[in-house]
Amino acid sequence: MANFIFRVLLILVFSYLCNRVTGKANFKEIDEKLKQLNKPAVKTIQGEDGDIIDCVDIYKQPAFDHPALKNHIIQMKPSFDLKEEKLSLKNESTKLAVFQTWQRSGSCPEGTVPIRRIRREDLLRAKSVQQFGRKPPEVVLKSNTTIEHKDGQLPSINTTALAMPVIVNRSAATLVTVGYNYIGAKADINVWTPNVEAQDEYTTAQIWLKAGPGDNFESIESGWIVNPQLYGDKRTRLFAHWTKDSYKTTGCFDMTCSGFVQTSSQYLLGGSIEPVSTEFGQQYYLTVGIYMDPNTANWWLKIGKDIPVGYWPASTLLFYLNHSSTLVEWGGQVYSSNVKKKPHTKTGMGSGQFASGLRGNACSMDNIAIVDFSMQLKYPQWVGTWADEQYCYTALNYQEGYGKLPIFYFGGPGQNYNCP
Repeated sequence: MANFIFRVLLILVFSYLCNRVTGKANFKEIDEKLKQLNKPAVKTIQGEDGDIIDCVDIYKQPAFDHPALKNHIIQMKPSFDLKEEKLSLKNESTKLAVFQTWQRSGSCPEGTVPIRRIRREDLLRAKSVQQFGRKPPEVVLKSNTTIEHKDGQLPSINTTALAMPVIVNRSAATLVTVGYNYIGAKADINVWTPNVEAQDEYTTAQIWLKAGPGDNFESIESGWIVNPQLYGDKRTRLFAHWTKDSYKTTGCFDMTCSGFVQTSSQYLLGGSIEPVSTEFGQQYYLTVGIYMDPNTANWWLKIGKDIPVGYWPASTLLFYLNHSSTLVEWGGQVYSSNVKKKPHTKTGMGSGQFASGLRGNACSMDNIAIVDFSMQLKYPQWVGTWADEQYCYTALNYQEGYGKLPIFYFGGPGQNYNCP
């Protein structure tokens, strides 16, 4: 009898451990997903940060698993050049750029692209295998809120009001422009590593280009992120993301699904970046630009000194963004089930300090610009600042002096005395 009870207990413990280890997915499902995600490597690099980077043949990257891209011909470089237009920007002081950690350990040969290897533990952290690599769907209230003119927005900078949906599982602090057809946007994004309280939360500093109806919009995005659930640590990382149905069922981060076509062997989507800025110390920046090629409708991601990383092929992947973006946002976003409620998450945005701290204390975006069909980089004609929770995270567009472009500051600590 004792042996029988012991065997039953062993079975129950084993069953419990299996369920605990595999979460909502079984090992077979996970292994099939890993086989789908990880392509054969021409060369493998072990990064100092623990990442494994596979140098994959450019024609065998995940993008071509997408049914609409089966016969896609790779555009190896953009057919446009915006370098001359950059002379019109006035905040061109010398900035210290970041690099990616893996670059110290090696490089990928020509004809290959670096892809961060996905491991079993990465999938086990996800809420489900199907949800892996995606931004969680937005939980939206029916009522909208209007962006208002904010203190710190100089009268010389035109502002406009627009309705923004109330999203209960995200909190954002952004600079917004709307009302025109935009085919590009850029910024020098100040790089920090804010606190992320829980594994299933994340914080970003990024650019969004959007088009389409509010409840089913398309969006292409890039910037830096701290996302422990996706990456397994709290390092600051370069990311890219897309969706064609407001994060419901399509799109993903980086190369964790088919869609983004990478062409560069220099940059790793999802790769950690360093150094990061310190309070009132050295400041570091990541330059991000997203531009539509007017000849192909491909949306190119450029990083650093105008290096093309790859593109989203809008003509086959997207619908509204096949023509242009109608809304551009710069700023930060915190994802958590504990925003807009008490107790509030302690996950920080930007530097973790409020926008009023300004340079060296708050996270900033400098040299903000849009591109329209004139193919010129220029400051948006109409902008507005917005913060979902102004006692938790703030936004401030600040002009330091005459003849200089405004610098956008954003961020906050999350939970504090005024944001309990």
